Amino acid sequence: MLNLPKTIKMVITDFDGIVTDNCVYVDEKGSTSRKLNFKDIMAFSLLKKNGYMVGIISGESNSAIELIKEKFNIEEVHQGIRNKLNVLEEILKKYNLSQEEYIYIGDDVNDYDSLCCTKYPITVPNAVEKIKNINNIQITSVEGGNGAFREIVDSILG
Repeated sequence: MLNLPKTIKMVITDFDGIVTDNCVYVDEKGSTSRKLNFKDIMAFSLLKKNGYMVGIISGESNSAIELIKEKFNIEEVHQGIRNKLNVLEEILKKYNLSQEEYIYIGDDVNDYDSLCCTKYPITVPNAVEKIKNINNIQITSVEGGNGAFREIVDSILG
């Protein structure tokens, strides 16, 4: 279990590499898809049923994010974002969240600034080394796309 406070109100996460296995599957027609783990999908449901707000800030745009947004009525969804820190700061201001009231989850260099300014940064074992070396970062026991998001949510819900 990760060490997270009971004061958390919002979970803000990257998508690819956290909720997915960081792979894009391309068929013979050039169509792309991503694999989602039902444990991670259930984690979104558990957060919403327990009154938590959720944010997704993704560097890419994809239909899997839209599916999650629609199914669970996610408050904040931002796709195709290059500067994630600016979006994170806007979300924190909009909901008046303190450092004790949110977590940020990311796995690659475009998450670095957001993770560094977060009191409770979290990543996955298959993150890039630069991310795993952030001061005070917590690392899930399972890789992204294989139940890592669920592990984080289970830690919050206790």
